[in-house]
Amino acid sequence: MAAMYMQTEIMFPSRAIPLLRNACGPEWRRLVDKVAELDETHPESLAFALMMIRLDGCLECETDSFRAMRGCPACALQTVRRFRGKERELVKLYQAALKDVQVYLARTKTARHRKAA
Repeated sequence: MAAMYMQTEIMFPSRAIPLLRNACGPEWRRLVDKVAELDETHPESLAFALMMIRLDGCLECETDSFRAMRGCPACALQTVRRFRGKERELVKLYQAALKDVQVYLARTKTARHRKAA
């Protein structure tokens, strides 16, 4: 018996990263290939997910919306394909998200270090 509903998440899942490989040009494919090989807790994987959450508008997505019912991978694929900027701009959005993740992790590490001391 087929499932009635798509598997949906609240935020972009890292398991969907490889599905985005052919959504854009060669620079995008290289980025997806690189990040898809990483553990989902790796900062670069977290940055990719953060970029997609921002692009897809995951924070505003309602679980009963048409977008959510289609599933995160379909939403993400459509978002990347419809991106109005150039491929390089997508990569820059990823780099900005990576910087945000690195800053957050550094702050968290510093806070934990102070707490332990």
